[in-house]
Amino acid sequence: MGDLSRRSGLRGIGTWFNKQVVEPFVEIISRGAQPKELALSAALGITLGVFPIVGVTFFLCVLAITMLGTAVNAPTVMLANFLATPIELSLIIVFLRFGEFITGGAHFPLTADALKKVLTGKASKEILLSIVHALLGWLVLAPFILGLLYIVLVPCFTMLVRRFSPSISLENEDEVSYTEVMLKVRDA
Repeated sequence: MGDLSRRSGLRGIGTWFNKQVVEPFVEIISRGAQPKELALSAALGITLGVFPIVGVTFFLCVLAITMLGTAVNAPTVMLANFLATPIELSLIIVFLRFGEFITGGAHFPLTADALKKVLTGKASKEILLSIVHALLGWLVLAPFILGLLYIVLVPCFTMLVRRFSPSISLENEDEVSYTEVMLKVRDA
């Protein structure tokens, strides 16, 4: 079995994945970020990472990081964006069809003849309309994707932070416990 994985290159993929994804992820968690911040950052990175125009997601993430500042963890946003790339490619058609459904527009044909028209420049209006439909589909679905991912990722990151950063307190430092409030009331 080891010989098969070495010959097929699977060991190289595992090493690459570990070096490019797992190690940076563990490093991010061990630096002391809060689970909710990590969940928001990952959800934002994935949501922006599935934007239906290939090559634009990096700039969207940089813009979001710039606008949100310390509310998000920049490395987590970028790592999630990187991991969302294969998902982005598979969801382009979903966003396209959803946008067509919302507008009641005609389906853009995904056939060899349509590809030939695109390559020869005879389908420029159809291409532009299909891009608009895909963008509309993403705009409508993006808040739901972000919210669902956040809800799912908060418990996941809570568990991971506890496992990889046991010295980090999971409570918000701004919150005051009931005991502290009672002591302050008693002393006043």
